[in-house]
Parts: sequence; structure tokens; C-alpha cells
Amino acid sequence: MSTRSNVDPAELDKFQALASRWWDPHSEFAPLHQINPLRVDYIDRHCGGLDGKRVLDIGCGGGLLCEAMASRGARVTGIDLAEKSLQVARLHLHESGLEVDYQHTSAEDFAAGSATRYDVVTCLEMLEHVPDPGSIVHAAATLLKPGGRLLLSTINRNPKAFALAIVGAEYLLRLLPRGTHTYRRFIKPSELARSLRAEGMHIEDLTGMTYDPLTRSYALAADIDVNYLLSAAFDD
Repeated sequence: MSTRSNVDPAELDKFQALASRWWDPHSEFAPLHQINPLRVDYIDRHCGGLDGKRVLDIGCGGGLLCEAMASRGARVTGIDLAEKSLQVARLHLHESGLEVDYQHTSAEDFAAGSATRYDVVTCLEMLEHVPDPGSIVHAAATLLKPGGRLLLSTINRNPKAFALAIVGAEYLLRLLPRGTHTYRRFIKPSELARSLRAEGMHIEDLTGMTYDPLTRSYALAADIDVNYLLSAAFDD
């Protein structure tokens, strides 16, 4: 697949339409605001601390994760194809006072044109929105320094994930707008592991993220049936 074709225009349009609401914790992005502390703690722990690290966030959107990592001392670059989201991300820097380098580009094009090598590359809640997740993994591995860490998160593909991530989250609990996710694009951990092996990498850690509708809270857990995060490293 060419780098230019690894984008779904309908998916891009969805995020463009919601761009102004990225930093509203009560908006359609409320779940991302809620899980952001869990995500940043996970990244910080598995990369040996973010302070001083050069970090690339692929599919950065409005910058929630980028700013959280920058606040822990990381030198962060965020890339995305949704220009309106990047405009919101850049504008929010005036409020936060943080420094993040936002660039309007795809992971593949950025990897082809950049000699920079990063200590940490992240791609969270994005792989399930592109036609070829393996292409993103390849670009991420290309941009990663030897000894660096790749952090990914996505949604497993099985009946439980369909029931909870689509029927439950989008239709019953209305945590997300209907149509946010497409089941056939969910990704099994074994599929990501195969893409990583093709890049000479392996999974170091695999952790689930669960949601309790009674307490309306998220937590990291051993259950990877629905949402999961992973940390990957190059083979020795």
C-alpha cells in the first residue's frame, strides 16, 4: 500500500468535524481525557521515564497525549493528517505554556523524509482507524532509535469487543458517537505481534484497559479482550 493511500477519508472527516471539541472534557473526547493519565503513566513506566526523551506521537489529534508527555519533560513531536485538529493543538499550547512540535504529515511520509530517530514512538487509539496498520508499525520502527520503545494501543477483535466497544460504548452507554469504530478494523494482539516481528521487534508487555460502568472509571488490568496497550522493543 502506498503511503498516500493509508488513510480513510471518512475517518479523517469525522475527526476534522469534531476538532474544536478536543480539549472539552465533556465532549465526544471525554473518554480520552479520562484515560490519558493511565496512558501517560504506562508510557512513562515502560520507557524508563519520559524526562529528556525525544518522543514522537503518531496520530496526535488535538494534542492531549503530547501535552501530557511534554509536561513530564519529554521533547515531543506530534504528527497528524487532520489539519483542523493540529490547529487546535497548536492553539492550546498558548494556554498550557508547553512546547510541542506539531506537523501535518503521515507517519509514512514523515519516516521517509526525516533522519531523526526517537527514543519513544507512540500511536494510541489510532491504528483501528487506518486501512493498513502494519504500514504505521513499519514507519514507527523506522523512526525509532535502537534501544527505543514503541507504545501502541488499540481494540481487540472478538465478540466481546464488539459487544462492549461498539454496542455498549456507542449505543447503550453513549460514551462515544455512533459510528466511531468499525469492527472489521479492530486488531488482535497476534496481528500486531506479526507486524512487529516483521520489523525485528517483539512485545515486552501487553496490558488491558477496562471500563466500569458503575463507577464510570477506567483502569489498567490483565484483561486484554477489548482495549489493550503494548510496549515493544527491538530484538537483541
